[in-house]
Amino acid sequence: MKINLNNREEVFESEEMSINQLLAAKNFTFRMLVVKVNGVLVKRHQFDQQMVKDGDDVMVLHLITGG
Repeated sequence: MKINLNNREEVFESEEMSINQLLAAKNFTFRMLVVKVNGVLVKRHQFDQQMVKDGDDVMVLHLITGG
């Protein structure tokens, strides 16, 4: 499967994977993540159900707080 992840082409062996599987494969470990698939915001409780498929555009944003 080929996807566009954070504006870079990425290739994975599986046909599709959940967002949680994608985050684990790419070692995204920040607690505060925002994920969009094809421009649509995906809520954290949907990360196991939302599947990423060939050709999808995925954005993973790390939220950082400070003052």
